[in-house]
Amino acid sequence: MRYFVLCSALFFGLQISSQNQDFLKIDSILKSKVDENHPGIAVGILKDGNIIYEKYFGLSNLQHKVKFDEKTRSNIASTAKQFTALMILDLSLNEKLSLEDDIRKYLPKLYKNVNDKIKLRHLLNHTSGIRDYVELLDLEGDVWWKRVGLNNDAILELIENQEELGFTPGAYYSYSNTNYVLLTKIIEKISGKTFNVYSKNFFENLGMNETSFVEGYMKVIPNRANPYSDWGRGEWWEVPTVTKTNGEGFLFTTLKNQLTFEKAVQNANHNNNVLLIKSQQPIPNSEIKTYGFGLELEDKLGRKAMHHSGGTYGFHSQTYRFPKEQLTIFAMSNNGNISTNLIAQEIAKILLPKSENKIKYDSKFYKNSEANDVIVLGKYTYPLINKIVEIIYKEGKTFWKEKNFTVEMVSEDRNLYSFTNNQELKVKFYTDKMIEYYPSGKTMTYSKVNDEFLSKSDLENLVGNYYNKALKVGFDLKLNEKNKLQFKLSSNNGFNDVTFYNRKYGIANNFFLKVKRDLFNRVIEIKLTYGRAHNIRFRKKTNLKFQPKISTENGSIEVTTIGSKKENSSTILLTKNYANGNEIWYKKFGGNSYDKASSIIDTEDGYLIIGSTSSYGKGNYDMFAIKTDKKGKKLWQNTFGGFYNEYGYTAEKTKTGFIIKGTKQNCPNNTDINRKCITNVWFVTIDKNGKEVSNQLLEEIKH
Repeated sequence: MRYFVLCSALFFGLQISSQNQDFLKIDSILKSKVDENHPGIAVGILKDGNIIYEKYFGLSNLQHKVKFDEKTRSNIASTAKQFTALMILDLSLNEKLSLEDDIRKYLPKLYKNVNDKIKLRHLLNHTSGIRDYVELLDLEGDVWWKRVGLNNDAILELIENQEELGFTPGAYYSYSNTNYVLLTKIIEKISGKTFNVYSKNFFENLGMNETSFVEGYMKVIPNRANPYSDWGRGEWWEVPTVTKTNGEGFLFTTLKNQLTFEKAVQNANHNNNVLLIKSQQPIPNSEIKTYGFGLELEDKLGRKAMHHSGGTYGFHSQTYRFPKEQLTIFAMSNNGNISTNLIAQEIAKILLPKSENKIKYDSKFYKNSEANDVIVLGKYTYPLINKIVEIIYKEGKTFWKEKNFTVEMVSEDRNLYSFTNNQELKVKFYTDKMIEYYPSGKTMTYSKVNDEFLSKSDLENLVGNYYNKALKVGFDLKLNEKNKLQFKLSSNNGFNDVTFYNRKYGIANNFFLKVKRDLFNRVIEIKLTYGRAHNIRFRKKTNLKFQPKISTENGSIEVTTIGSKKENSSTILLTKNYANGNEIWYKKFGGNSYDKASSIIDTEDGYLIIGSTSSYGKGNYDMFAIKTDKKGKKLWQNTFGGFYNEYGYTAEKTKTGFIIKGTKQNCPNNTDINRKCITNVWFVTIDKNGKEVSNQLLEEIKH
């Protein structure tokens, strides 16, 4: 027995000694990151339900040299989301709401035209498709953290003006602070209390009496830490905080309060705390399993983990929970120059037992990608965030390039690559796609983008002003003197270069542009994606239906419609002009009634004028085509259509002639012009001599 006691004491002593060595290593890490006279950091560690480490470094207030200590209340930013989610889960367990409820049951003014259900669980795990208010305000030129008094009511009003979602609910994961602001408004609806009052009571029940969401940017918070950054200037600057949003962040707490909560979470199974047990699990019926109740559920360091980070201009925080190891690490800081996430990971690597890093990729990874080598080089887009990645070859090496980020890739097998900075992240290439495989099992599938040569006409089609009425924001696309497209948001100064890889996708700085055209090949709208705000619809503003002008080396060729003196007829006028607009020559076309021109097409031997006529044809207006030589001499003309109205708008060349694009009216009979008629898009194919080859009736045009 004496021998056993002696051995046990020796083993315990070795454990203590090893743990002390770990703590010294952690102290060394923290002291290397934070000088005693710099903004501070607080770190707490729990093991097996007990606090084993709690230390403070640096200052909470630089002006008055106040230490960052156990009384300091710091903003943990987005790490606060787990508490808002916890309140919703609590209401669900008490049958006050269902996670399957459509959010419009509580907020009826939202997305009246969206037919898909937007469920509460979609808000919780960021699959709602609701755009992040941070990016929306940025687009408006109203940077969120500079907007005095910005609160949850103002954000709700902003979202009520949105008519569309960024994507179908449940289809994708896209982190959005708006989701958690809306959750606070739902809590208020159900409880009949303000979120601040409700949450304060909730925290008190958790034993977190020094924890509260911000009520106003001017309200004094006892022992509040101030946020700092040097922004690369070599001197500390205090980051202004003039907003009062909450629920998505802006939770001020002490390390002791947070450790109280973390201890309750770690002991939840032992105490049969159903609320805390369920809060650490994936959301029932969810389309994704990697984000739950305000927590990320992806493995970390080869282990099952629950975690979340927070950051907001000087304030940072990080939670890591490793349930199997019964280890929790929490860090919070008011130092904008350090990463609590990386620090917490360094600490975890010290404390976690050494074990083989088990990697399990998605099942698709283990299947042969292609029997033969595929073309790796090229451009790829990720459909959700509309990101463009370019795989390039330079100096005998393959690189992954996106925006200002470039990293070398390492070939491991046929069509399989990893990265020099991350060998565990794998990329497989297929005929028409590229898939990123993460060691956690997560995948990201990119579609290959086919480059297209864009003619000057294609570029001119993109030029114009685009507008979103919900945001009251527009942007301009213009061609510079070098025929390069440039982009300018109405809320910003100056134009930036924009690159269109093909007729559908373009990139300008941090903006991704997705082009939509009508059946006449006109650009009618561009969907803009900016960060976490996806697919915002900007409609093209123009009074010009089609293209009545051709630019030439020394001027232009233009087609217009002019009226008669008696105003009972109109004539088509073709002019050649100098660069200064002065006329060189003109030609007139038409008959005794109304003749109208919409577009002019440049051909090898002349010009093709497209429009409509009531002077010729079979009745009312007919589609009208006139072919001339380079001097404006008429070579032929022809009409297409029947009794009712047919209009020609534009045309495109084919190998054997042209396709004229216009509209065709169809009515119940040929005798009553006043009867209700429908109008369809109508394509007419003609040969080089103007003879009709075929025609096609397409979709109905809704008026």
